[in-house]
Amino acid sequence: MTGPQDFPEHDLDEELPRRRRKGVYVLPNLFTLAALFGGFYAIVMAMNGRFEQSAIGVFCAMVLDSLDGRVARMTNTQSTFGEQMDSLSDMVSFGAAPALIVYEWALKGMGKLGWLAAFIYCACAALRLARFNTNLGVVDKRFFQGLPSPAAAAVVMGIIWVMDDAGFKDIDAQQSWLIWTAFTLTLLAGLTMVTNLPFYSFKEFSLKRTVPFVVTVAIALAIALVMVHPPIVLFGIFCIYAGSGYGVYVWKKMKGRRASLIAMSTDAPEEEGLHR
Repeated sequence: MTGPQDFPEHDLDEELPRRRRKGVYVLPNLFTLAALFGGFYAIVMAMNGRFEQSAIGVFCAMVLDSLDGRVARMTNTQSTFGEQMDSLSDMVSFGAAPALIVYEWALKGMGKLGWLAAFIYCACAALRLARFNTNLGVVDKRFFQGLPSPAAAAVVMGIIWVMDDAGFKDIDAQQSWLIWTAFTLTLLAGLTMVTNLPFYSFKEFSLKRTVPFVVTVAIALAIALVMVHPPIVLFGIFCIYAGSGYGVYVWKKMKGRRASLIAMSTDAPEEEGLHR
């Protein structure tokens, strides 16, 4: 008979399979962390009364947020960790940051109404992100269900950037029209995030596909247009996008088509495209 003493300890260790340590992909998560920094930077700037820099921080976070997923897909570095990290970054940059900044900019003079509006926006952003994560398998990939949180943040931060650029840096009770405008936009942007309105996702646009030459010219013209006056142009673009969901909903209703983006079955003809 043999006992444990007959087998050297190092031989037993060699026979046991070694567990591979799980790591994280650096490249896509660098973009996500940079987007998170943009939201954090925006909050810090608002605390110091520098609202133009706050708006720029959130818009930079939007650009970085749009890149991290594409980079992950192009480099085949998708991961569950990256998805969760992206959602947490979005909550800070497009949920908490705009709510706190608009409150500091205009809503704090309204008392309870002001912080309630800011909280409603923040809560709607959280609900929007949670619903997006749980409905990935049943929502039409061509559209977002509800206004995306980056676009909602762009509407809220856009009005701040435009007004700050126009000289409205210190909002007081005498500018009640501006306070109520910020209040209304904050509520509308927040509540639109949790509706079922369809917003085009642009996911069918691929950087790997060839496009006609005129598309390149159009992109160059769009960049030039934004550079003419970034606050007004960007605010106008995202206001149009925020209104597009209502337009698509009305158009589908007028055509007698289903306006819902949620699939109820996998073989219904009217749900073609919801399972791509």
